[in-house]
Amino acid sequence: MHCWKSINVKKQYGFYRIFMLSTILVLTVFSFLHIVNQIIRDTVFYDHYFSLFIIGFFLMYPLHKLFHALPLIRYINEIQIRTRFQFYFVPIMSIRVKKPIPKLAFLMALISPFVVINGVLLIGAATFPNYAHYFTMLTAYHSGICLVDFLYAKCLIKSPKGAFIEEYDEGYEILVPVKNVEMHV
Repeated sequence: MHCWKSINVKKQYGFYRIFMLSTILVLTVFSFLHIVNQIIRDTVFYDHYFSLFIIGFFLMYPLHKLFHALPLIRYINEIQIRTRFQFYFVPIMSIRVKKPIPKLAFLMALISPFVVINGVLLIGAATFPNYAHYFTMLTAYHSGICLVDFLYAKCLIKSPKGAFIEEYDEGYEILVPVKNVEMHV
């Protein structure tokens, strides 16, 4: 295998730019969903079950990581999970596959949390319109969490077919078989 490209989104964009883009995404998604919900239905919002909203808020990140791991279940013996703390109290979990995996499997692992969790939250908003504000806030929050996944997926989509993805401490390497590498003379 030959390394076609190394990707480190955090180094490329920087922590503060990613944080700012994520914040803008959260505000945009919430505003859009809330306005659409108000146009479709004119409902009264209730503040009951606020404790469930808070629990959902704190469970969002671990659920997000779980749905990253589910498409990689066939690589279960090769998966390593680590937790470190940012700012001494914010847990950052990383799921790492110890061997190269096909590009399609890696892309599925990147986008599955967004599709599954946001899909469930949007169904919840449609099913329980009096609590749609809770669901739209959680959807917006989760979309912000997914921003880094979108940035990695954007880089991977442009990679050659048949590529494999290998993780390292700071990012990913896109590996291609030697026969697919163009030799420039």
